[in-house]
Amino acid sequence: MTNEVTVPLLPCASIDDIVTFYEVLGFHTTYQQRKPNPYVALRRDDLHLHFFEMAGFDPEQSYGSCLVLTSDIAELHRAFAAGMRTAYGKVLVSGTPRMTRPRARRNYDGVGGFSVIDPGGNWIRVVQNVAETPAAATVPPGRLAKALANAVVQGDSRGDVQQAIRILDSALARPQPDDDPVAQVEVLVYRAELAMVLRDQETARQLLARAEAVVLSADETRRAAPTFEAAADLSAAMR
Repeated sequence: MTNEVTVPLLPCASIDDIVTFYEVLGFHTTYQQRKPNPYVALRRDDLHLHFFEMAGFDPEQSYGSCLVLTSDIAELHRAFAAGMRTAYGKVLVSGTPRMTRPRARRNYDGVGGFSVIDPGGNWIRVVQNVAETPAAATVPPGRLAKALANAVVQGDSRGDVQQAIRILDSALARPQPDDDPVAQVEVLVYRAELAMVLRDQETARQLLARAEAVVLSADETRRAAPTFEAAADLSAAMR
């Protein structure tokens, strides 16, 4: 048989909060009930997510998660970010809900991905569909790039922000003459993002200032442009 569809059912503390948040991302409600149990079905094009409300549920303790495979993670991230900017005036990068930015995942063969952490504490993990895209590139050489790849596994995939910070701080504490300046910018901006997750805005500001101060050639500036866009979102989130 073919054409089967699997739809995740995820827990939350309030289906009203879920609906409000996902509408910002471009979803609409296809079904909702209050009795006998609060339940809502949401859809955005071919993406379906269903949620059930649990009394006393703590989103910070949630293990809810699912994978979303797409042929264009960058476009979906841009659409979600645009919705957040319209609704909140910024991309949500700290607290619950929030969204990470697209990065290659070493623990997923280098395939790019990002995560949406919704009001229920569920991790909606958006990853590139390898069946529809070319083979993923390997991790770039260099100690900073490797440190970043390891930190992304901890911070973005496992949600272990403290371990990701330890990896990045260790790499930043030992600068080398042959460090790639673009990788340095990427490490500093990701470290700033992790500081924002912990609501440490002062550290985030300092790290973003260090990223801005990195001397780049014209080609390196072009390569670093997406990272500086992420830095701008972080700066906006602190206003």
